Amino acid sequence: MTAAGVYIHIPFCLSRCSYCDFATSIYRGEHAERYVDAIVKEIVSQTPPANALLVDTIYFGGGTPSLLSPRQMERILRALYDRFDIGLGAELSMEMNPGSVTLENLNAFRRLGINRASFGAQTFDDAELARLGRSHTSGETLKTFRDLRESGFENVSLDLIAGLPGQTLARWEENVATALTLHPEHLSFYLLEVHSGTPLAEHIQLGKQPKPDDDLAAVMYESMLERATAVGYVHYEISNLCVPGFASRHNTKYWTGVPYYGFGCSAHAYDGQSRRWSNKRDVAQYVEAIENGSSPVVEQHELTRDDVRAEAVFLGMRMMRGVDMKQYRELFGVDLRDEHADDLQRFHEAGLVELDGDLIRLTRAGALMSNEVFAVFV
Repeated sequence: MTAAGVYIHIPFCLSRCSYCDFATSIYRGEHAERYVDAIVKEIVSQTPPANALLVDTIYFGGGTPSLLSPRQMERILRALYDRFDIGLGAELSMEMNPGSVTLENLNAFRRLGINRASFGAQTFDDAELARLGRSHTSGETLKTFRDLRESGFENVSLDLIAGLPGQTLARWEENVATALTLHPEHLSFYLLEVHSGTPLAEHIQLGKQPKPDDDLAAVMYESMLERATAVGYVHYEISNLCVPGFASRHNTKYWTGVPYYGFGCSAHAYDGQSRRWSNKRDVAQYVEAIENGSSPVVEQHELTRDDVRAEAVFLGMRMMRGVDMKQYRELFGVDLRDEHADDLQRFHEAGLVELDGDLIRLTRAGALMSNEVFAVFV
């Protein structure tokens, strides 16, 4: 039996960050209650395939899920436990923003079974936080981390963003040093992406903020890896490091072809074989669809065998352990070394991939240029 994952999208935020391109909405108490009602109804109506009834990861993402009350969180969890077989020792993650949750609520979430916290520090520089439109300060980040420990969270993930407009290498290294001093079990770090239509993109276009320096961001990436791995973190995925044994079990499902369900606006799902589907992105439209008894799904995609093969490579290679070419050949009847001989040789000579027996994996340089590598397999 394949253990599936469940993703719950909570779109509410106290404010919208200038770089954000996610499906989010400003928090209003009455809207949140109505949204929780909709999610519970969607969960109850879900008919999972028989081979994926067992669930061993639940992930509350957003948005800022910690803006929900413990009572609202309990309602969603109760619906999930009634609908799915949640395995003992399941990983239950919640995203949160610093300053968005009290110690009292953290204690309550912990009692509900939430055992992993993921929160976005992004930077420990208050000026950079202000330019990003973040609603917290570095002091609130440190306090939230202390509160997480006090409330019994022993699995904490911290997010950082490199390559912010005007960010220097020295300031980035100070951010990394502060994060390592806190010693969370998991570190996610991202190179800033400027999405069209966001306030940040407009600020850069108008010259209000400098354009991010991609070359400097690459140096920041290398610096982060060197400093974190030197103190015992394992670089297990392009953008993620962890203390041994603390890789994100839920996110790993996305990269290894395991089925997962998505509930809430903009949530995506995959049956683990060939079908992907996603919900309406707009919060109001999603809620109205559920209340009217209609499906919130707006897109369904049936993967061809070639699609599945391609995903097995470019998603699998996000994991730094790489793709097992022998296993790939057994699944699909094709040898990657024959099918992409010229490309693999070119990437190997450029120092972007390395071959180790039946394993093919990205090097650190390849991780920085992963899109270029993956493109040949799509």
